[in-house]
Amino acid sequence: MPTLILTPRFTEDSQSLWRAAGQLGWRVERLKTWRVPDDLLTVTEPVLYLEALFGPTLAEQFSKRLLEPPIDWLPRLPREYRLREIELMTLGQARTMIRPAFIKPPNDKSFPAAVYTGPMLPTQYPDDMPVLVSEIVQWEKEFRCFILDRELRTYSIYLRDGQLQGENEFRSTDLEDEELITYVEAILADARVELPRTAVLDVGVIAGKGWAVVEQNSAWGSGIYGCDPRAVLEVLRFASVDI
Repeated sequence: MPTLILTPRFTEDSQSLWRAAGQLGWRVERLKTWRVPDDLLTVTEPVLYLEALFGPTLAEQFSKRLLEPPIDWLPRLPREYRLREIELMTLGQARTMIRPAFIKPPNDKSFPAAVYTGPMLPTQYPDDMPVLVSEIVQWEKEFRCFILDRELRTYSIYLRDGQLQGENEFRSTDLEDEELITYVEAILADARVELPRTAVLDVGVIAGKGWAVVEQNSAWGSGIYGCDPRAVLEVLRFASVDI
């Protein structure tokens, strides 16, 4: 029987997954500290829903490695799926930039993703830290998609014109859903698009350009928004591998 492992931090997403796991007959354990107690290390099928900062360390205690996208995944994605210029560089290189760009760390949230010029970038991080530097675009709407074995398992709109859609219960129209599914299935069918067994693809519509990939995230730490939590749990079962 799977055991859902949650961190000490209570969130709406973790509570939704807790309830869904109970409906599926799973065991659920919420850690009391950031150290895994010895009795939990013996569970036969830990399913990890963690946070970026402590996630890898907690996974190691279960002898697991979390699946993550390569830091250069987005720049290497075929341009027809990006529809914008994106470059991987060091923070030191980005600090020399005069023209504004959208800059973010590839796989964590060590500093906020935002539009910066070089002098605006945070100074407390080392020059060799990798960052993604992107052309500035306007997203009309953005969707979160949980992927398992290159199949779309559940999805949800999360932003519309930059506004979080929680107050609208993450509702999207039938036409938007049809367009999203068609677009994502085309990406998943393209052998040039490399994906781990589990992934979260954020996709959306760029004003004046069309559907494009926002980024890829790790399933084990992604917010679920309006996604079906039971489908998310099925993805999470395979979001880590034995080491």
